[in-house]
Amino acid sequence: MFARIARAVFGTANDRSLKGYQKRLPEINALEPSIKALDDNALRAKTEEFKGRIAGGESLDKIMPEAFAVCREASRRVLGMRHFDVQLVGGMVLHSGRIAEMRTGEGKTLVATLAVYLSALAGKGVHVVTVNDYLAKRDAEEMSKLYSFLGLTTGVIIPNLSDDERRAAYGADITYGTNNEFGFDYLRDNMKYTLEEMVQRPFYHAIVDEVDSILIDEARTPLIISGPADDSSELYRGVDDVVVQLVKHPEAFEKDEKLRSVILTEQGSDLVEEMLREAGVLHEGGLYDVHNIAVMHHVQQSLRAHTLFARDVEYIVRGGKVIIIDEFTGRMMDGRRYSDGLHQALEAKEHVEIQPENQTLASITFQNYFRLYPKLSGMTGTAMTEADEFAEIYKLDVVEIPTNLPVARKDTDDEVYITAREKFEAVANLIQEVSKSGQPVLVGTTSIEKSEHLSNLLSSKKIPHSVLNARFHEMESQIVAQAGAPGAITIATNMAGRGTDIKLGGNLDMLIRQSLEKIEDEAAHEAEILRLREEISANHGKVKELGGLYVIGTERHESRRIDNQLRGRSGRQGDPGASRFFLSLEDDLMRIYGGERMGAFWTKLGMKEGEAIVHPWLNKALERAQKKVEARNFDMRKNVLKYDDVMNDQRKEVYAQRRDYMAMEDVSGILQELREQSIEEMVHARIPEKSFAEQWESEALETDLHSLLNLNLPIRDWAKEDGMDADLIIQRVEEAAAQAQAARSANIGPTIMRHIEKQVLLTSFDGVWKEHLHALDQLRQGIGLRAYGQRDPLNEYKHEAFQLFTAMLDDMRIRATSTMSRIEVVQQADPFPGFDGHAGFEGQQTIAPNDEGFSAAGLEPRQVGMQPGGAFQAQSPSGAMASELQGFSPETPRNAPCPCGSGKKFKHCHGRLA
Repeated sequence: MFARIARAVFGTANDRSLKGYQKRLPEINALEPSIKALDDNALRAKTEEFKGRIAGGESLDKIMPEAFAVCREASRRVLGMRHFDVQLVGGMVLHSGRIAEMRTGEGKTLVATLAVYLSALAGKGVHVVTVNDYLAKRDAEEMSKLYSFLGLTTGVIIPNLSDDERRAAYGADITYGTNNEFGFDYLRDNMKYTLEEMVQRPFYHAIVDEVDSILIDEARTPLIISGPADDSSELYRGVDDVVVQLVKHPEAFEKDEKLRSVILTEQGSDLVEEMLREAGVLHEGGLYDVHNIAVMHHVQQSLRAHTLFARDVEYIVRGGKVIIIDEFTGRMMDGRRYSDGLHQALEAKEHVEIQPENQTLASITFQNYFRLYPKLSGMTGTAMTEADEFAEIYKLDVVEIPTNLPVARKDTDDEVYITAREKFEAVANLIQEVSKSGQPVLVGTTSIEKSEHLSNLLSSKKIPHSVLNARFHEMESQIVAQAGAPGAITIATNMAGRGTDIKLGGNLDMLIRQSLEKIEDEAAHEAEILRLREEISANHGKVKELGGLYVIGTERHESRRIDNQLRGRSGRQGDPGASRFFLSLEDDLMRIYGGERMGAFWTKLGMKEGEAIVHPWLNKALERAQKKVEARNFDMRKNVLKYDDVMNDQRKEVYAQRRDYMAMEDVSGILQELREQSIEEMVHARIPEKSFAEQWESEALETDLHSLLNLNLPIRDWAKEDGMDADLIIQRVEEAAAQAQAARSANIGPTIMRHIEKQVLLTSFDGVWKEHLHALDQLRQGIGLRAYGQRDPLNEYKHEAFQLFTAMLDDMRIRATSTMSRIEVVQQADPFPGFDGHAGFEGQQTIAPNDEGFSAAGLEPRQVGMQPGGAFQAQSPSGAMASELQGFSPETPRNAPCPCGSGKKFKHCHGRLA
């Protein structure tokens, strides 16, 4: 009650934010006459003027009103579109590093130009992130006209570009691209061997279009670059044959559709063990024995493939390949693969060729990738329902921007039927009734299977229609763009075509583009454009009279955003429209979260076949159910992020240290420190403190040092000398190793040796980082079981990840030292054939969410790679790392007293490697 009164008196937080932005509107609008009076050259010159003022110390905030006024005027001249006041507010929200929620059709692409232009003036590069390649190319092509008019350059990142092309695109003032391309370029850059090979600049400002799709929906799927692992396709086939029989026994497993999990029962474990033995898959021991853990994992993944993943819902089979279907858009995700053996299990299930498994070489979640940008903002039509997640994960506030014109769409209460058959029959009848008048209809379905079922139903009634599911983005956009034409009936899987306006009467720009491809004569061009304009104008008036676009939802999604996105396709810019959702008790949301109680309630009502229940209370009940599911999904994403944050601390330090090493001309001092520290640890391990020579493990130490340094050192003879102790042994070993290295360097030559040293250092880091990622993957899979021992799995993971990281650094020191001690001159054209930066594997990009990851293949061959971890001082088991080399000076000798005055040698103090 009090909150309601406070909102009435003071307004909501959103209202207060809007007032702050709206106060600056008169300042921008007052500049319009003077800016309008400038000719094109004078208007263009404003860009250089702004850059000069920024270089002189003026802030972007101070320049903003003038920059917005200039951008609006340039847009009017070049694009024929003048920003509305609400669009100026949207631009201010983006500039302030927030999310602008703007309804569909409010011109978000145009809004972005304001913030993009302003940030681009700083000269640090602005990234505009879109949901697919088609939109990246389209927006870059259309908006580059505006930016180039104002003297700014535009680049676009799409698949299959060379590194040089990517570097040029990132070097532009404004760069368009998809979240996947930006993320993978970041990972690939951190697998390069020279700074010159890297393509990205330091991050500055990212503006994310359809921010809810990218930062929420796709954030469950980390980006992973992976290389091939061992082939176990025969094992997958053998296990699949067994699981096919196993699923015929419902008592053998328990399935939880809410949690998307399936586990074997005790009876099922005994049964599958017996079946595996009969099939010759399990040779000795029980299913849960350590040496059969791989078989158990394959059984689990195969069981998931057969019970939780349905063909034409989660995936389709095309061209002998299993292709994932995006649950939010219904698009094919060609090239992406589930991780952890799940995709191979699906391939075995569908009897197609089983592709090899992959091993992670580099990975990052979208949450942690986008948090690398000092400034992040976004725009979408649906963000308020996820405002808490944006605030907690990304520190992004959501501001709801009012529409330019009032919304005239009529949203009808949901109709709920007992069976899916009755529901689809009712949908088909409504489509038939609405389409008689010529009113366009857009129908949203949740899967390919259901869209095809509805399509067959309409075909049987001889109702002409278009179906959109898993097609190319270009074709998809063309069909969706014409979904507002008179009489158009379009069935779209979820939000296919998102990012493309559905205009009443048809999309003029898209029609012109399609028509002019077939006409070569210029005069005919003009005549065709005039004809199309008249046709679209007439159709627009006709459709408005009929009530606008009618949107029909055939099922409620787990997330309210997806429903709102579908509903929002109708009623753009004050146009009329209508929407209605049809549900049944057999729908996933109703079945899983409503359960048997709702079915019993329907029975008590005495509902007959074909009857529907319609009531506002039902809508509120469904909304509450969706809120619960959204909260549960948020908790799951947050939990995944907590674990990834541990790795992220390590990743950031590793990548930063690796860049430092690449920037160094000479890393010999680093390698010397690694060598000396390795020698110290090795000697102390074999010569206990305050021990007598007779207690030393001299022979073992000789073996260890030969393995490390490739030197035969007389440790046993030295041990017999009077006064010999561990420190003297270390000194002699270090001197012998230094002499051997100096001789090797003199033989090879200093220039080549500097190149070799850097390559050895980076490659050693790459190798141990790759193994460390694999170890963390293995640790993550089983860490949840610690909860049974009353221990917090997250704290356990942090502690053990820290220990693994320390072990990784120890392994790196040994590996780099051992490799350097075995370098030999080989008479070849390439002075260093073993380290050419390529290992000849077919890199794959994998995306792996909580328990199902995806992978996108098709990278050019690149270096196998771990990112070097360098010299870190680990501060606590939480995984927080701090570089100890920040004060390192090449002029300070390693064995000289530390400049800090501690009295220790520099190598043991501020020059110490962890």
